[in-house]
Amino acid sequence: MQSANPTWSLLLGAALLAAPAASAQTKPTVKPKPATTTTAAPASYSAAGKQAQVYLTAQGTPSRLAATEKLSFKPVGQPLETDPTVFIDPTHAYQTIVGIGGALTDAAAETFAKLPKTQQQELLRAYYSPTQGIGYTLARTNINSCDFSSDTYTYVQDGDKELKTFNIQHDEKYKIPFIKQATAAAGGTLPLYVSPWSPPAWMKDNNSMLQGGHLRPEFRQAWANYYVKFIQAYEKMGLPVWGLTVQNEPMAKQRWESCIFTAEEERDFVKGFLGPTLQKSGLGNKKLIGWDHNRDLAFQRASTLFDDPEASKYYWGLGFHWYETWTGSTMQFDNLRRVHETYPAKNLIFTEGCIENFKLDNVNDWKLGEKYGHSLINDFNAGTVAWTDWNVLLDETGGPNHVGNFCYAPVIADTKAGKLIYTNIYYYLGHFSKFVRPGARRIATASSRDVLQTTAFRNADGSVAVVVMNQTDKEMPFQLWIKGQAAATVSPAHSIATYVLN
Repeated sequence: MQSANPTWSLLLGAALLAAPAASAQTKPTVKPKPATTTTAAPASYSAAGKQAQVYLTAQGTPSRLAATEKLSFKPVGQPLETDPTVFIDPTHAYQTIVGIGGALTDAAAETFAKLPKTQQQELLRAYYSPTQGIGYTLARTNINSCDFSSDTYTYVQDGDKELKTFNIQHDEKYKIPFIKQATAAAGGTLPLYVSPWSPPAWMKDNNSMLQGGHLRPEFRQAWANYYVKFIQAYEKMGLPVWGLTVQNEPMAKQRWESCIFTAEEERDFVKGFLGPTLQKSGLGNKKLIGWDHNRDLAFQRASTLFDDPEASKYYWGLGFHWYETWTGSTMQFDNLRRVHETYPAKNLIFTEGCIENFKLDNVNDWKLGEKYGHSLINDFNAGTVAWTDWNVLLDETGGPNHVGNFCYAPVIADTKAGKLIYTNIYYYLGHFSKFVRPGARRIATASSRDVLQTTAFRNADGSVAVVVMNQTDKEMPFQLWIKGQAAATVSPAHSIATYVLN
């Protein structure tokens, strides 16, 4: 079982966050370097003479991103159908990875502020250090309030169509200092994108920031100007903004901040107002992301936005969430593949996911992390270039949340005791974020058993990272096979492993 307050002894021992208990002075043996350039797939690749370092997280063991064995490759010819095998081919490469990270919300920032300084620094290392932590390289935050805020707020006074009263003083207390510290912990660069949950109430036809409603047509230009004001204000505070989404969950009428945009309404708002306004303001280089909602309607939204040349020219890509399961569906990865196949010039980015209905007694439930692993593997295999978790930190209630929509985060803060609780979500995410760096390219991988879910990447430094997950109750012996060279290993029951070849 995981410790409720792991020290960084273990996180540093064995080169990584292993199960909490070694010396914090231990030097990690593996130091993944952020990739700054994209490399082409090599014309040839050989695993002969190479070793694969195994990093393991497994239920019922102390292993948490623990460096375990090193595998050696030897010549192995045609596998038999009775030989469980994961095939890797680095000579076939696909999308380039932008980053992996989580959201720096009001709730995360307010919870962070309640922690003792020691735990604050621990959390920053845990997420953003590529050597002592899991090396997050991407962040998201909210424009105006969202459900994970302690109150409902905007940045202007009611009725101020000219936005003369615009200021971000609200964010200067908790959120901006938190984002700045996270950026510093990440080495001074942390691409940030921003998302609105709702325009101010007076801009909407239901006169409320909550319960859906629509943007009034007469305020479309004022709302477009609002994004520009926000981005400029954050950049003036020393926080560069990498991108923005048009609207969080535009087809959801929620009891919290929400606003409805049909596909046609989003298309027309972007091509008539938001896109031109960003261009005129010198912000045309910001990555504009459409949809920002579930996989179920992703193709319909993409076709509406991207089949219109005047709208499409402003879009960098399509964002998606994983909550289509509320209808009783499983996660619909094939819808992502249809978008990727049909619009290969556009990027797919996972913009939000979390597990809802928080219960403190269930923070050690192994299924929490397995849902993340399943989504990450399949989202990347469908063509996704970036993956962003929801809140990086929440308190012992699964909040704060001003409408009681309490959820899980990878790390939970017991603010009364001043301790951090690391769920296995954190470690499952780390199997990707620590070893798959910006600029990496996904490479070909295939498994001969459905028990072994897998994806693989080649970083710009030439290292190869293969992720294999087993959600079943039984261990599975198998071999990693790369062009006639193979290494035998075992996937434990309910485990995830990353195999790194340098």
